[in-house]
Amino acid sequence: MASQWYSLVAQKLFLANTLLARLESDADADHSAADREALSQGSAELLLRARQSLLIMIARYHQHKTEKPASLAELEALFPYEVHETRILRELAETSGSWWNHLDQIEVALSQPPTTRKNVTDENIIAVSVEQGPDRSATALKKTLAAMTELAKRLEEQHSEW
Repeated sequence: MASQWYSLVAQKLFLANTLLARLESDADADHSAADREALSQGSAELLLRARQSLLIMIARYHQHKTEKPASLAELEALFPYEVHETRILRELAETSGSWWNHLDQIEVALSQPPTTRKNVTDENIIAVSVEQGPDRSATALKKTLAAMTELAKRLEEQHSEW
């Protein structure tokens, strides 16, 4: 049953990779900003969905057949003891710049409306700052995707040996 969840995680990661490849190839083409944004957000949403499925996959590896943890805290709460996989994910969640942390930032950014920006004039140029959000470039998303793929593969290999 857990391998079915691995298949789902792998599927989401593959689809995200497909969108990211199109986003990279479209960077040179004459496509609208809306197309690029749709590809970026679509791939980010697939990565978030893959992460969600990864939590369920880990729960299944440890014989939790019905639980569907929605967060790392919920996954950790399933176990009365420390589990290797949750320790890895907790370290990732607490490490700035990790793929888990990157997805947390993206999730927050995609869940909120865009901030309104002031028009820049000579009178307010000092007061205007550039809003920095998480990096949703194809390069950054591919880096996150590669790290997620590596972890999911490693976990599947470890658990399929048993």
